[in-house]
Amino acid sequence: LELMGSAPAPVLKEELSRNIAELDLLIDEILLASRLDAREADLGTIEPVDLVGLAAEECARLEADLDVLVDSLGGPANGAHETALVVQGVSRLLRRALRNLLENARRHAASTATLQLSRDGRFADIRVCDRGPGVPQALRERIFEPFYRLPGATERDGGVGLGLSLVKSIAARHGGTVHCEDNPGGGACFVLRLPITHT
Repeated sequence: LELMGSAPAPVLKEELSRNIAELDLLIDEILLASRLDAREADLGTIEPVDLVGLAAEECARLEADLDVLVDSLGGPANGAHETALVVQGVSRLLRRALRNLLENARRHAASTATLQLSRDGRFADIRVCDRGPGVPQALRERIFEPFYRLPGATERDGGVGLGLSLVKSIAARHGGTVHCEDNPGGGACFVLRLPITHT
């Protein structure tokens, strides 16, 4: 692309750059999927990760709405609310999971995607919701399979069907789960549930 210089039309050059970026992302996702499959692979340092801070950064990056249900995060005996939701994990992987969910929602949303954080007992719940067409009940397990894409999806829609399977693998690596459900009022919600470090 660099050797082509200014000869090609700007539209063609932009298209080629987009294709190269998609190939880079695909290679990156395939390599990460391979490392996640290899249970002995070192994927990074396990450390306390504040999901509120992580979610705020990713929502700002992708212009998504962030809703932290402070009351559900709990707090110490004096009644002060917690402002952090901490899990033990690999920050880079958890960031990737949130980013994949947000990018997936943005791709299908008719409006801004929303990320909601709350606490349910010993677990942190991360809900990424959109107002897109939703996911048929019969396909809600299949969408987490590698390279599976919903019927009617085209290359132009973006994605190759690895994003959600990576989220599922990352969740499993952290002792968590992910599933898809209806978004009341239309669309889909993806719920990532992770064990909390401190109860």
